[in-house]
Amino acid sequence: MAAPGRRPDMSSPSPSPAGAGTSGGRRLLRTQTVGNLGESIFDSEVVPSSLVEIAPILRVANEVEATNPRVAYLCRFYAFEKAHRLDPTSSGRGVRQFKTALLQRLERENDPTLKGRVHQSDAREMQRFYREYYKKYIQALQNAADKADRALLTKAYQTAAVLFEVLKAVNVSQSVEVDQAILDTHNKVEEKQKLYVPYNILPLDPDSISQSIMRFPEIQAAVYALRNTRGLPWPKDHEKKTDEKNTGKDLLDWLQAMFGFQKDNVSNQREHLVLLLANVHIREVPKADQQPKLEDRALDAVMKKLFKNYKKWCKYLGRKSSLWLPTIQQEVQQRKLLYMGLYLLIWGEAANLRFMPECLCYIYHHMAFELYGMLAGNVSPMTGENVKPAYGGDEEAFLMKVVTPIYKVIEKEAERSKTIKSKHSHWRNYDDLNEYFWSVDCFRLGWPMRADADFFKTPKDAYPNRLDGENRSAGSVHWMGKVNFVEIRSFWHIFRSFDRMWIFLILSLQAMIIIAWNGGTPSDIFDARVFKQVLSLFITAAILKLVQALLDIVFGWKARRSMSFAVKLRYVLKLVSAAAWVVILPVTYAYTWENPTGLAKTIKSWLGGGQNQPSLYILAVVIYLAPNILASMLFLFPFLRRFLESSNVKVITFIMWWSQPRLFVGRGMHEGAFSLFKYTMFWVLLLAMKLIVSFYVEIKPLVQPTKDIMKQPIRTFQWHEFFPHGTNNIGVVIALWAPIILVYFMDTQIWYALFSTLIGGIYGAYRRLGEIRTLGMLRSRFESLPVAFNERLIPSDTNKSKGLRAAFSRKPKASGDEKEDEKRACKICSNVEPNYHKLP
Repeated sequence: MAAPGRRPDMSSPSPSPAGAGTSGGRRLLRTQTVGNLGESIFDSEVVPSSLVEIAPILRVANEVEATNPRVAYLCRFYAFEKAHRLDPTSSGRGVRQFKTALLQRLERENDPTLKGRVHQSDAREMQRFYREYYKKYIQALQNAADKADRALLTKAYQTAAVLFEVLKAVNVSQSVEVDQAILDTHNKVEEKQKLYVPYNILPLDPDSISQSIMRFPEIQAAVYALRNTRGLPWPKDHEKKTDEKNTGKDLLDWLQAMFGFQKDNVSNQREHLVLLLANVHIREVPKADQQPKLEDRALDAVMKKLFKNYKKWCKYLGRKSSLWLPTIQQEVQQRKLLYMGLYLLIWGEAANLRFMPECLCYIYHHMAFELYGMLAGNVSPMTGENVKPAYGGDEEAFLMKVVTPIYKVIEKEAERSKTIKSKHSHWRNYDDLNEYFWSVDCFRLGWPMRADADFFKTPKDAYPNRLDGENRSAGSVHWMGKVNFVEIRSFWHIFRSFDRMWIFLILSLQAMIIIAWNGGTPSDIFDARVFKQVLSLFITAAILKLVQALLDIVFGWKARRSMSFAVKLRYVLKLVSAAAWVVILPVTYAYTWENPTGLAKTIKSWLGGGQNQPSLYILAVVIYLAPNILASMLFLFPFLRRFLESSNVKVITFIMWWSQPRLFVGRGMHEGAFSLFKYTMFWVLLLAMKLIVSFYVEIKPLVQPTKDIMKQPIRTFQWHEFFPHGTNNIGVVIALWAPIILVYFMDTQIWYALFSTLIGGIYGAYRRLGEIRTLGMLRSRFESLPVAFNERLIPSDTNKSKGLRAAFSRKPKASGDEKEDEKRACKICSNVEPNYHKLP
């Protein structure tokens, strides 16, 4: 026990002046610093991040300072010692300044607080204050009739816990034993503190029934439904009291005990589920009954929303869901709540695995099946005992045994992307790992998940064995790699990504050149000879489709080892089909000419001549266009395409497989019919205007000069001729047409800018966007006029730095600069105003 007039004997591991047994008149030694950091630094909200553990102690010190300054001093002294133990070298950011300022305050407050001490020692002073605090605050709040102010009671328990911590430290430093009465009081506080914990919205502890928010019928209905734990097989080592109403055990506590979820996660998801059920319940049952009961419609609505993606995933993979319901009607509601609680607990503890929703579906699929097996009393064929969770119910079992292994794979892949200068194809991100669960092959992972599965395999070192993008890595480890897509960076993506636009423009150019060459008017297309030439468009289309198929194979080459057989077969058949049409269409087209020349004559001679059969080519074109006709029909009816893409019927799946690879995401995502109509009309008008202008302004004027140039051969050249053996002045023709062709392909952007501006302006005017409706709004526009005037009409300084870095590092203008802008704008306007009368 410390003698009167002496500072508290609290030993510190630091060589600080707060040593044991120093006299009250002795000053605390400290490192001299310049200035005083002020009192605000001791606010618990501004404590350095490395000393966050002392924030509650400082908060209690500030709280009790007005009642007992000596106790507040002892709390700050204990906080200083704890801060020194946490960071002895003061290496954390702001720690040295914080500890120095705290030491200054302890020097100032030691003597004044020592004089106001009631008892002879700090240990007795702390014990007296602790007993008084318990009687004055905690017991008074507990004895209140309604216990309405639960926040004050929760805060009082937290403060009492901190005071006991300081009391114990003071007694140890002065070798004084804590009274048994205080220990008993602390045990009561500690027991109650487990119940009165901080919460977000709903206080769900047993003593919170009297709270206002807990009196709502919908909240009570959801809480009562969750606390129905009748018939659940609790673990043998689980401490479960018989009176479950008093203990407050519910379905989520049972899931925690069986599957090993974290305590805080259970608390968060309990509140989450109660609020979900309550919100839907109040919409389904606006008028509450006297005895609240959770409505089945509300339960089904929440369940449908939660398991929407899981059921789609099961349907896509052709597996039955694990949502089995009992035959006994009284147990159906409990089973549904267990399924929903399990899903929310998995989601709440998944952390970054939430970026992999189908991975969570795989985890939930197996855990829900284990849940069904435990409740149905199934016997495991491996052990001969009742089914138990594969990973057990130990504390944090789900986090350590399920989430952590998958997260380790993500971590290693991320490190792999940082340690080497690799391409995107050499490492996997969240999407790549999640795509593994879009195939039935994901069930090879097993449950419990096999540690030797390909999914968990990562290279032994960070460098791949080959840098050609193949999904192989160093050593003998088999790296699964990406599943559906591996990036290949190439400028050919410009053509492959916008293939439909390029094909349309090329075919339209060919048709316009043919029409302009054979008359120059669109009506000439009805001439049989011209129409037969226009039909050659389909040969060009077949060649472009072959190029497209080749690009698909090139861009998907790096993923060939991981993609499914069906996808590989589709790529091969697409290439074979395109190559076949490149042969079939020219052959049948040449067979339609009466007196062919050149290559067409050679092809017809191979076929042995014969009568002209244009219907053969037409038949080939119809067969060739059949898939495109079907795609056009589906485009016109988006609801039909949405249904077909989401269907699992074999015939429909085969038809859709030919048009695009079958993926889990992106199916059935189409706009409504009216939105599609507006979108189609926009592009029809744009392309019609573009083709009309291109035909009459760009293509047709060049036809006659081209014919004249080709009829008059040039014998002498003033500079090098690129085509010395060419006929019909082919070099001059190319030089004449090249810029026009380039403009033809690029002016679509100009037409798009014009149409989007026009349509957007009309739509904005119709929606009243940017409309100035009052004189006040008009006046506010004039306030920003000088700045806009200088930015738009006055050139910037030539020495001003440019670039992205300069744009982000540019400092905002000061108020003086704004005044200069106003003076400059006024000066220019004054010079312009006298010239207004000269305008016509």
